[in-house]
Amino acid sequence: MDEELRSLTERLRKESGGSAAYGRLLDTDDPDTLAAVLTAPGQPLWARELAAFRLGVAGDRRAFEALVLLLNHRDPPRCASAAHALARLGDPRTARAAAALATNELRVAYALHPVRLLAGLRAPESVPALITTLRRRLRPHDPYRRVALACVEGLGELGDPRAEPVLNEALAHPPLAEAAVHALARIPRQGAGRGRIPGQR
Repeated sequence: MDEELRSLTERLRKESGGSAAYGRLLDTDDPDTLAAVLTAPGQPLWARELAAFRLGVAGDRRAFEALVLLLNHRDPPRCASAAHALARLGDPRTARAAAALATNELRVAYALHPVRLLAGLRAPESVPALITTLRRRLRPHDPYRRVALACVEGLGELGDPRAEPVLNEALAHPPLAEAAVHALARIPRQGAGRGRIPGQR
């Protein structure tokens, strides 16, 4: 069993109380049965999450809307599972949705997994969204350091020269400096002297 699926099923088994409905959703191979859970009224959140995840990893785009909602959930394990499924869904709308969530300042507390998803997707939206999100995180006393670090690491993975200015700005922030050095080192055709921590020789 896929490790992400194992983690999700263990978590949702507890949420469901090990109900018969949980067992049926886990065992069924019928995508229409799973899709019906996403639209039927009165379904518990655990059931919608399980159905959306299974459809998503199978490439069934009926899961898209439910997975995007879960990607921005206040519960980090739900965000992580949704990001895993969206990365495998193959829906062309995914990168745009992740970019919108990552750059929404009203929801920045929940932006970590959208940011990581954008880096993994390597879509046209990825670099501009990560640059925008990171630049906002470089404000004095910003509390979302994990989001900022994920942006730095993601920009390093993407290796796009457009990220150089904001990564150089990140060098001035001690919690981000080491990651920014590594990120800058992964960008091609870097000029000499770039990527040093201020004061470092």
